[in-house]
Amino acid sequence: MSSSWLGLEGKVAIVTGGASGIGLNITNELLNNGVKVVVADLNGEEGQQSNGSYFMKCDVTNKVSVDQTVSKTVELFGSLDILVNNAGVNLPRLLVDDQGEKPEYELSEKDFDFMVAVNQKGPYLFAQASAKEMLKKGNGVIINVSSEAGQEGSAGQSCYSATKGAVIAFTRAWAKELGKHNIRVVAIAPGIIETTGLRTDAYNEALAYTRGVTVDGLSTDYSKSIPLGREGKLSEIADLVSYLSSDRASYITGTTFNISGGKSRG
Repeated sequence: MSSSWLGLEGKVAIVTGGASGIGLNITNELLNNGVKVVVADLNGEEGQQSNGSYFMKCDVTNKVSVDQTVSKTVELFGSLDILVNNAGVNLPRLLVDDQGEKPEYELSEKDFDFMVAVNQKGPYLFAQASAKEMLKKGNGVIINVSSEAGQEGSAGQSCYSATKGAVIAFTRAWAKELGKHNIRVVAIAPGIIETTGLRTDAYNEALAYTRGVTVDGLSTDYSKSIPLGREGKLSEIADLVSYLSSDRASYITGTTFNISGGKSRG
């Protein structure tokens, strides 16, 4: 038995989209806790990384790519204990461009298919391939990264919200299917988190237009909307994922943890 509180030493995890943003922070915190982490992402060089993770190039929307990543992980590291379905994309788009000025910010079929493929199909493909490995040893944890938008809905982000809502429903249903095999499935729903490189100028411009504000108008006074009065830290997301990955959370499954500083509509 490990002497550390979480007891994660020697466990093997896959973190999708683990090369940047929230995923990178999750990867580093799992590494800090002695986990062997495979980062499945589109951008990077195959093999051992300077932070101690192992990079595998993977397209989460492609079944062959996903299946190869999971089988190679087991081949290299002997098992798969933890899957973090973190890879996601967000294109702010209005259902209807009511101002008629920026048709590119109206939700197109192409944008819809892209978000659904990455945010909804990706977690399904990875959960399916990973669960098959976890079944062989009779335990495992699948952690799905949803969003507060998936619980509350978000103006200008209806498709993104819908995919993140689907992830919450997947979490509930998969937990019911896999519980008898001692495989837990949980989700997290982050609210407003400190900026990562993913929040580009293009993203901010799109979001501002869909919200009917200027880009400057996007930066809100969090003391009004968030009871804790600040945005969340990436490290706080990573700490929650590490806890949920561990046997300290052994009776937690089928639920979604909102991690948003108490933010809500009311």
